[in-house]
Amino acid sequence: MLTKYVEKILKARVYDVAIETPLDVMPRLSRRLSNQLWLKREDLQPVFSFKIRGAYNRMRHLSPEELALGVVAASAGNHAQGVALSAKKLGISALIVMPKTTPPIKVEAVKSFGADIILHGNSYDDAYSHALGIAEDQGRAFIHPYDDPEVIAGQGTIAMEIVRQHPETIHAIFIPVGGGGLIAGIAAYIKTFWPDIKIIGVEPADAASMYEALKANERVILDQVGLFADGTAVRQIGVEPFRIAKEAVDEVILVDSDEICAAIMDIFDDTRSIAEPSGALAVAGAKKYIAREQVSDQHFVVIDSGANINFDRLRHVAERAELGERREILFAATIDETPGSFQRFCQLLSEWGITEFNYRYADAKQAHVYVGVQTGGSVGERQTLFDSLEKENYQFIDFTDNEMAKLHIRYMVGGHAQQVDNERIYRFEFPERPGALLRFLTRMGERWNISLFHYRNHGAAYGRVLVGVQVADDEQGEFQRFLEALGYTSWEETDNPAYKLFLG
Repeated sequence: MLTKYVEKILKARVYDVAIETPLDVMPRLSRRLSNQLWLKREDLQPVFSFKIRGAYNRMRHLSPEELALGVVAASAGNHAQGVALSAKKLGISALIVMPKTTPPIKVEAVKSFGADIILHGNSYDDAYSHALGIAEDQGRAFIHPYDDPEVIAGQGTIAMEIVRQHPETIHAIFIPVGGGGLIAGIAAYIKTFWPDIKIIGVEPADAASMYEALKANERVILDQVGLFADGTAVRQIGVEPFRIAKEAVDEVILVDSDEICAAIMDIFDDTRSIAEPSGALAVAGAKKYIAREQVSDQHFVVIDSGANINFDRLRHVAERAELGERREILFAATIDETPGSFQRFCQLLSEWGITEFNYRYADAKQAHVYVGVQTGGSVGERQTLFDSLEKENYQFIDFTDNEMAKLHIRYMVGGHAQQVDNERIYRFEFPERPGALLRFLTRMGERWNISLFHYRNHGAAYGRVLVGVQVADDEQGEFQRFLEALGYTSWEETDNPAYKLFLG
């Protein structure tokens, strides 16, 4: 069964529009993992995704009569761009049905190729059903994003390039999985000639259609799928991809959103390019496999399948990448609400890089602080930190794997405080260098009680801090002299309406 795909792959017509993408070593990640990782740069295709290969190959097999009627497709974005560009190249009409949840960058990209667009439904399945109806009503050829032999063969041309570009022994190839067309094409070609090369699919843990199908030995329909990696948000694996996968895929690895964000950062560090979440799945999966198997000095190929990411998503990616690498620990701790307690707690953390600090006065006895600290990524560091807190009898809760705490609570620490007299609010900037935050915290806590504190390191040259301090009227002169001696740029925000509405 696989051999018929080899012939199709060898005959595939993709290079009229697609390019042979580079296979680049990832030097930094390779050194870190003690293996050679080679990145297949499908993000460099004209539509910034591998999808152009399968779409064009399928459309090249249409008859003149079918071409005259045009094509229709359903897609979350990357396949849509492939169909749209292919239609433009062939000079035919293309109608794309996209879910309303599709990122704007992908909608605009499809429009730029001249295709007509219909936004329908909230998922790929909704768009798919609508597109099938249009195909029947208008006689257009439906171009499936993954469940079509010619589409699978087009994607399989990636495998031909990999073995030509990398003649040395490959331990495994890691491939993002959505509907399964990409992994089916690569697996069919590789396993025919090099059965010892492992073919490993990688899926988001919240969109594991291939993983669940292989486990059940039948295609299953997921109740729902996560949309962070929108390019692989498919509720059911394709019929043909699943048939191939049962014969040619060794395993499927699941990764979470934080691990995907960390992989996006890894790709950026090595290439200065930004992968979309689905595009970074293979890197995340390879890292997880290497850690699990404890292998070294092997060659791994990872497919960077696309780079169509909304710019505003970078905020979330940057926030979560450190957590995905296990280079940030988040926790809550309880400290006594007594003079000097804040300073003593911060002194305990003096050897750790503080990434976040949130605190709001609650009552006269205890205070709860939300803290982030930077680590080197080893499990032992987390235990070392928590052992030091236990030694000093601090009560704490680890929030590193707490989704609600990471997504919401960190931004909601605070609120109106009762019984806070003479509170004044200041906004500070200080140089982001080792010891600057601790110096700031300790000096603030030497004379006046801190009633509110918020700090988050965003990697900028200056740290930004919001502080509430209890300063009596007769202490104003002394406090101003303290600020001048401190030397940090500051603004008083006590009269800011945002403070009065939400914090005062």
